[in-house]
Amino acid sequence: MAFNIGLSGLRAATSDLNVTGNNIANAGTAGFKQSRAEFSDVYAASVNGSGKNAQGSGVLLSNVSQLFNQGNINYTQNSLDLAINGNGFFQTSNNGEVSYTRAGYFGTDREGFMVNNFGYKLQGYAVDGSGNLQNGVISDLRIETASQAPKATSTLNQTFNLNSTNTVPANAIFDPTDPTTYNSSTSTNVYDSQGNAHVLTQYFVKTGANQWQMNVLIDGRNPADPTSTAPYSMAASFTPSGQLDTSSLTSSPAFTVDAIGRFSLNDWVPAASDGGQPPVWSGNGANANADGILVDMRNSTQFSSSFAVNAVSQDGYTTGQLAGLEIDDTGVIFARYTNGQSNVQGQVILASFANVQGLTPVGKTAWVQSFQSGEPVVGTPRSGTLGALQSGALEDSNVELSDQLVNLIVAQRNYQANAKTIETESSITQTIINLR
Repeated sequence: MAFNIGLSGLRAATSDLNVTGNNIANAGTAGFKQSRAEFSDVYAASVNGSGKNAQGSGVLLSNVSQLFNQGNINYTQNSLDLAINGNGFFQTSNNGEVSYTRAGYFGTDREGFMVNNFGYKLQGYAVDGSGNLQNGVISDLRIETASQAPKATSTLNQTFNLNSTNTVPANAIFDPTDPTTYNSSTSTNVYDSQGNAHVLTQYFVKTGANQWQMNVLIDGRNPADPTSTAPYSMAASFTPSGQLDTSSLTSSPAFTVDAIGRFSLNDWVPAASDGGQPPVWSGNGANANADGILVDMRNSTQFSSSFAVNAVSQDGYTTGQLAGLEIDDTGVIFARYTNGQSNVQGQVILASFANVQGLTPVGKTAWVQSFQSGEPVVGTPRSGTLGALQSGALEDSNVELSDQLVNLIVAQRNYQANAKTIETESSITQTIINLR
């Protein structure tokens, strides 16, 4: 009996050493979760059950469980490295085989898919052709690395103040090169279908009390006729309280005014100079937005203060190269381009389980679902009980080396003690054999 007891103790101590050694070996493995050997005592069974003074039959390794407590967050220089601060696992796919991991080593492959260091594809919510997240549709996340196509300007929003104390210019003949023929001016870039930037300039000329005229040139040329410098013109009135009277804006061949006081700049022909002296202007082969440029300046005012542009924005842009990626704490992936634009590329998802101890480890710092773990509950970071994502960081192993080194000493002592049990039983048996 003592031989079997000692042998079971040796096996248990060996298992304890193996588990502890594996923990120590993976102290530097990102996303690793330490294991713990769990033992139970053994008693021999009989038909009528064991008595109250039954002798034990040794020890049994009942389970090796993993401890899923949080590891330290270690910041890196790679924006695609991801760490989970809280509950959840990354969901990855290897040709359809789904596994779960806390190791956030991610990058992109040659096709633009986000993959870990084993080539498994990170999963999440992708975007449609309009850049809208497809929530609930899980797929492999892919980063679009191609150049961003240009977009022709379709809207221009402005808020400015015209100085009510200005007087009507003495020279009534407008000349963009003569500042005495207008009171104020402002410029902004607009873009054609090929991403070429053009300077749209508005010149404001006071024509009477609360009365103004806005002259518009693009690249110093007539918007519809690059061979001419005659501007598009529109009359505008302000109320006695200094607000723009949108009802005073009227449609013309140059401008189309809608019901709420916005107007479209029509018939723009994007042009370019041949660089000669004098330059010859002609169409550059690109198009303007098919519906014109919708200009909204309804919040503009006429107060007794200097001319100022308070806000201006337009939605066109030139072509852009991918300049960088950012992933926020909810898993949304933003791509930044050299043209100043950004768009959503997808959203990382996390999975949680009712019983994480029931997950089956399969190596490569990954686990797969089992009957004991239950079905995965999938959601976005920071939703429900799921943790937050930290971009540019990795979760360290949760192994505490000092604890493991103490465990090594204890397992060694246990091994030596059980070996002593076998040695003692051997001595007793030899004594019996030597009886005459």
